[in-house]
Amino acid sequence: MPTKPVLLIPARKPGAELAPLVQKLSASGAFEGIVLVDDGGGPEYRELFRSLARIDGVTVLTHVVNLGKGAALKTGLNHAAYCFPESAGVITADADGQHCAEDILKVAAELIATPHDLILGARVFDMNVPLRSRFGNALTRWVMRLVTGQKLGDTQSGLRGIPVDFIPSLLKLHANGYDFELDMLVTCKETGRHVRGVPISTIYIDNNRSSHFSPLRDSMRIYFVFIRFLAVSIATAVIDNVVFIASLHFWPNVLLCQAIGRLVAGTFQFTAAKRRVFHSRARVASALPKFWMLLAFSGVLSYLLIQSFLRYTPLQVIPAKLTAETVLFFISFVVQRDFVFAQPVSTAVNGDREV
Repeated sequence: MPTKPVLLIPARKPGAELAPLVQKLSASGAFEGIVLVDDGGGPEYRELFRSLARIDGVTVLTHVVNLGKGAALKTGLNHAAYCFPESAGVITADADGQHCAEDILKVAAELIATPHDLILGARVFDMNVPLRSRFGNALTRWVMRLVTGQKLGDTQSGLRGIPVDFIPSLLKLHANGYDFELDMLVTCKETGRHVRGVPISTIYIDNNRSSHFSPLRDSMRIYFVFIRFLAVSIATAVIDNVVFIASLHFWPNVLLCQAIGRLVAGTFQFTAAKRRVFHSRARVASALPKFWMLLAFSGVLSYLLIQSFLRYTPLQVIPAKLTAETVLFFISFVVQRDFVFAQPVSTAVNGDREV
């Protein structure tokens, strides 16, 4: 059985809420240790961190300059995994008072009970929540569900329980800002790790003014995580249509040109989608037949749609082709995500190792 988890709190310029929270959690005895990361707060915060370091079981790690929340989390995760390798994992919490001690302990208990799942503290976003937080989280939840198939109640919560065997994968992520936390959820999807939501209180102090999260800047950085999911699909569509159009000049046969375009684009798509889009560990011998079945089915369906558009609408061949492919784009993506390149179930139980 795993031992107690480690508590990790990244802090850039913490407010008055941090000290009493750390003292209360230290006294609870629920953690193997407490790690605070001073992410370049500056000289005016050094005395605060020195006083916190004197609390029993508290370690303070310091960045000379601000490196970003993701970098601070990785610094703390690395320290926790090295110093407490037998722990259940790491509980991350914010330093701005948004997470109460009771909720942090609740997430810790859930991680101990399910030590291979990522535990996500999920807030309720009602009309009492500041508009920028409510809108930003709702949009991100929608995009996350569309692209990855994950239905999560709170994609931006900083209160999480991270299994110790998941930490090596997270330390390899390139993100160092707020996008690190979203990339963590995407990595769960890519490696087949289950995300378990735990309801927590929704707390915003002074309309969340102490938060260093910029809705415009950091939301844009977060959404760039999804580009890799879309880029290969768009490139495949371009290749398919270019080959289709070029083939029409030599063979005025829609079905033949459709098959040629699918063959060329499909060869590119399988390799790129497996490695770059879904980061799939599915075996080629299993995924490849499924992929060509999907390609053949979508090709036939696309052909039928094109013929229907030509017969029942004023569209010409090229517009009809583009319209049909647009209709099939999202269907094809979901089938690839959940069927062709589905992660082996054993990856989540064996520390992201393919079995």
